[in-house]
Amino acid sequence: METAMKANILLVEDNKDIMNINRETLKMEGFRVMEAKTIAEARTRVSEERPDLIVLDISLPDGNGLELCEELRGNNNIPIIFLTALGTKQDIIKGFNVGGDDYLPKPYDTEVLVMRVKSLLRRTKQIPETFTLGSIQVNMSSAKASIDGDDMGLQQKELNLLVQFMQQPGKVITVEKLYEKVWGQKMLGQDNALKVAVSKLRGKLNAAGYTISSARGEGYYLEKL
Repeated sequence: METAMKANILLVEDNKDIMNINRETLKMEGFRVMEAKTIAEARTRVSEERPDLIVLDISLPDGNGLELCEELRGNNNIPIIFLTALGTKQDIIKGFNVGGDDYLPKPYDTEVLVMRVKSLLRRTKQIPETFTLGSIQVNMSSAKASIDGDDMGLQQKELNLLVQFMQQPGKVITVEKLYEKVWGQKMLGQDNALKVAVSKLRGKLNAAGYTISSARGEGYYLEKL
C-alpha cells in the first residue's frame, strides 16, 4: 500500500496567534511542524533540518520574506507558500518573481491553507497523489475513490475517513483522532457525525472485501471480511 509521507512544514511567522492556529491545523493533518519567528531562525531551520515546504510571512522583525525566498532559491528548491497581509496584485507578482510557489493573502481560511499545502506537496512529489489498498484506489487530486475502477460515490468526509483507514489497515484509530483528522477540529460532545460517516463508508466497502470494525471504547479499524 502507498502511504502518505509525513512532510516537515516550516512556519515562518512572527504573529503568535497565527502561528498557533496554523501549527495545530497542520498537525491535525498529520504534518510535522517546525517554527521560526525571524529570518535568522528560518535560515537555521532550513540549514539544519531541511523542511519539505515553507509557509513564509513577508513582514518579519529582522527582514523581508521576499528576500529570504530569493536567497533560498539560490541553492535549493523547497516549495514556498507566501502567507501575508500584503495582498495587492503587485505584492503577489513580487512573490512569484522571487521564486514563490503559491501566495495566500491574509485573512484566509485554514482549510484553504491545508489544501494549498497538500496540493503543492503533491506537485513536488512529497506526498502521493493516490492511495491503493487491494482493489480500492483513492485519487486525491480528483477527490474520487474507486473499487476496481468503479466510483464509490463518496462524500468528502467519507473520502478523508477512508484515507485514514487505508494508511493504517488493521490498526485501531481512536474516535478523537479520526474526528480531528477528518473534521479538522477537536471533537466536542457526541460523535454522531463520525458514526454516520463510518456507517455509510462501511456499506460501500463490502464490494472490496473490507469492512470497518469497532473496538469498543477505543475506536475503529479497517479489516478484511
